[in-house]
Amino acid sequence: MRARVTIFIIWTAFAVVGAWADTIHLKNGRKIQADHVRENGNHYEYDIGDDSYAIPKSLVDHVDAGGMPAGVASLGGAKNVADLPTFTPANSLANEGDLVGKIIKEGKVDPDALSSLEGKGNPELSATANFIAGKFEFEHGNVNEARRYFESALRFQAENSTILIYYAALLVRTGNAAQALPYAQRAARAAPNSPDAYTMLGYAQFASDRTKDAIASWKHSLDLRPDATVQQFLAKAQREENAESDFAQRESSHFVLHFEGKQTSESLRGQILAALESDYDDLVRELGTPPRDNILVTLYTEQAFFDVTRAPSWSGAVNDGKLRIPVSGLSSMTSELARVLKHELAHSFINQLSAGRCPPWLHEGIAQLLEGKNLGSDGHALAQLFKLQRNIPLNVLEGSFMRFSGVEAYVAYAESLAAVSYINDSYGMSDIQRILQLLSQGTSTEAALRATVHSDYGQLESDLAKYLADKYGD
Repeated sequence: MRARVTIFIIWTAFAVVGAWADTIHLKNGRKIQADHVRENGNHYEYDIGDDSYAIPKSLVDHVDAGGMPAGVASLGGAKNVADLPTFTPANSLANEGDLVGKIIKEGKVDPDALSSLEGKGNPELSATANFIAGKFEFEHGNVNEARRYFESALRFQAENSTILIYYAALLVRTGNAAQALPYAQRAARAAPNSPDAYTMLGYAQFASDRTKDAIASWKHSLDLRPDATVQQFLAKAQREENAESDFAQRESSHFVLHFEGKQTSESLRGQILAALESDYDDLVRELGTPPRDNILVTLYTEQAFFDVTRAPSWSGAVNDGKLRIPVSGLSSMTSELARVLKHELAHSFINQLSAGRCPPWLHEGIAQLLEGKNLGSDGHALAQLFKLQRNIPLNVLEGSFMRFSGVEAYVAYAESLAAVSYINDSYGMSDIQRILQLLSQGTSTEAALRATVHSDYGQLESDLAKYLADKYGD
C-alpha cells in the first residue's frame, strides 16, 4: 500500500490521532496499549480487539486511561492472497490425535520420534507423522521446515487431500502460486466434496492470474459450505473480472501487465515495464530473494481502482499479491509514478523475504526507504510527537493500516519511515534483511529486533525519539 501525497501536516494531525484508549505501564519500562483495562483481584485484565489477557499487578507500575485504541490498526481491509485465512480441512489422515503428543514435545518437533515412526514401514503412518510435523511448523511460521515435512509426507501418500491442501497453502503464502496450482488441483480431484480443497484451489488460481477459474472454484466451495471469508474473496475476484473483462496483456522478463488499451498509450506501458524491470534489478541488489513467480501488474482508471480494491480514499496504489496502479490522465512516466512503482514492487520483495510475516510498519517503512522517500519537513513534527510520547506505538502498527483515516495513515506512514530510517542509519540494510529473514523463520517481530538491533519495542521507540530529536529537533 502506498499513501497518496497529501497536504496534511503531522503536527496539526496530531490532535486528531489523539483519540486514546488505556495504557498499562509496566515496571520494566514497557507499555501495553489496550482497548480497555479493568482490575480483577491480583491481576489487571485488558482487551485488545476481540482478545482478552491478564497480567499480575506486581508487574504493573500504573495504568493511564486514554490512548490510541489498540484495535484501530488491526481493522484491515481485504486480505492479501498470501494472507491465507485459518482453515482446518476435513481430516483424511488416520489416528492423527494419537500421534501429536509423540511427535511434538516441549513445543518443538522431535525428529527421533518422527524417525522411529517412519521406521515402522507403514506409509500411512509415516505420511501422518510428517504431516503433523509440517502442520506444527506451518502454524508457527517456520515455512522452510514445514515445506520439508509436507514434501516428506507426500512421498508416502502423494494423493492425500489434506497434505496437498496444506502444501498448496504454504506455496501460495511464500509466493509460489504457479507451483501451488497443480497440488491444489490434485487435492480437489482427490476430495471432490471438500470445500477446503476448492477454497485452496481458488487461492492458487487467483494468485496465478486465473481469476475466472478462481471464481468457479470459490463458487463451488460455497455450494459445499457457506464461508464468509471465501465469499469476500469471491466478491473481490468478481469485481476484478468485471473491471478487466476487456483488458489486454503484455509481458516482460519478470512482469505480466494488464491494461485497458484506451486508457494508456503503448509508450507509457513500455515505460512502466522498463521502470519495473530496472527497479527489480535494484531490489535484487538491495534486498535479494526476488519473488519466484512473474509479478502481476494491473493499470486502472481511478474509478476502476477503487471499485476493485475497495481501498481507503487516501491510498494511491495497492499490492495485494498483484500490483494495482491507478494511472488516470497520465501519458508518460512521471517522478511520482516511478516512486509508486518501486514502492509497490518493494512490497513483493519484502513479502518474499519475510515469508509473508512482515508487520505493516516495517513493510511500509522499508518500501518508503527503498523508493527514495525521506521525512523531510515532517521530521520536526514527528520529533515533537515522540518527545511528548504522543506517537502511535509500534506494536499498534503491527496491524493493518487499511482502516486508518487519512490523517492517521499519514502519521503511521511517517513513523514507519522514521523507524526504518533509524535502523538503516544505525545498523545498515544488512540488519534490515536479517530482521526479515528471522521473521520468515517464525520469529516474532520483537525477538527479531532484539537479535539484530538489540531493542524491543519500548527501547526502539526510545532510541527513535532520540534519533528524531538529534536530527530534526530544535
